[in-house]
Amino acid sequence: MDTQSIKNRFGIIGNSPALNHALNTAVQVANTDLSVLIVGESGVGKEAFSNIIHALSARKHAPFIAVNCGAIPEGTIDSELFGHEKGSFTGAVDSRKGYFETVNGGTIFLDEIGEMPLGTQARLLRVLETGEFIRVGSSKVQKTDVRVIAATNKDLLEYTQQRKFREDLYYRLSTVPIRVPALRDRKEDIPLLFRKFAADFAERYKTQSVQLDAAAQQLLVAHPWYGNVRELKNIAEQISVLSTDKTITAEALQQFLPGSTPSRSLALIPAAGTGSPAPSPADYSNTERDILYKLFFDLKKDMNDLKKMFFDMAQHNGYTQPTISETIIPAFSNPEPIVTPATYNNNTPIVLHPATDQHEEVDETLLLSDREKEFILKALKKHKGRRRDAANELGISERTLYRKIKEYNINE
Repeated sequence: MDTQSIKNRFGIIGNSPALNHALNTAVQVANTDLSVLIVGESGVGKEAFSNIIHALSARKHAPFIAVNCGAIPEGTIDSELFGHEKGSFTGAVDSRKGYFETVNGGTIFLDEIGEMPLGTQARLLRVLETGEFIRVGSSKVQKTDVRVIAATNKDLLEYTQQRKFREDLYYRLSTVPIRVPALRDRKEDIPLLFRKFAADFAERYKTQSVQLDAAAQQLLVAHPWYGNVRELKNIAEQISVLSTDKTITAEALQQFLPGSTPSRSLALIPAAGTGSPAPSPADYSNTERDILYKLFFDLKKDMNDLKKMFFDMAQHNGYTQPTISETIIPAFSNPEPIVTPATYNNNTPIVLHPATDQHEEVDETLLLSDREKEFILKALKKHKGRRRDAANELGISERTLYRKIKEYNINE
């Protein structure tokens, strides 16, 4: 069967060299029992390649099952794959066969294999090497003959270095790797895919198929398509349903394309002093803008908590707040220091200097910092290290207290 016939049979659209290479590899490996690792971004159609491999193999009449490893909770994935015995865990009211038992003789497609827990990876490795498995809660070794096709959108080799994925399992799975190209890496296929999707949706919704003008087609090809074929299909469906004009211009298409991309994040805000202009709220998506506003509000709340703490500390220790007439420093007319009435417990007058004297301002700041640290230590000691009670005593939030403990290097 030639490549075009396979494309027609399985609905594969595109003529890019990278796509053809991946397809040819799948056809060549299909009639073997080798394990296959399909690598590609989310939405590129990795499951379609697993279907092609199974359908062209000697196991084509045996069962085929697709399992999303990232969608199964860690506590139950062993039971799902290998089965369990009655009473092996809470809720196991009956014995149950796992997929490796029910699909014996067929093919299992393990999608998002990078999300599989390490313990389950060890069990899978045993199946691949010996064809043996043990149900959860059992000691009986069972045999199975299942071909494993795995897929991932992660860099599993990097995962092995981070000890998130077993190195021996990685090399066992990637006997034959197939890399499915991202849509932005085969731009010549984008117009073909859009026309196919538009025709399919026109038939489904009993409407006329939409067409792109030259400018709209250029815009479509230039879009990064981080969601790949899945994203393109969704956009084609939106346009088919919502557009009243069946000839789509670039301006009309722009309304359907996402306004922000995953590459934009708060990490891209330039640091102070870099010379780059700070982005305005309009430069961000709604989600990013919400995050920024929340950060601003949290910062404002923490400042209010800090001010409240100073006032509470002052009242608690017998300080009095100077009046405005005692604290205002004339900007030009009074170059001499101003001595305020005694306000601290030790009856030491406060000397206020004009703004040009930086030395006294530094000393005063250090004094306040020392007293702040002292009150935090007292509160923690009084409540035996219970931070929540200490924060309530000081009249500040737990978050502010945590930050102050770290700032003053306080050992509880």
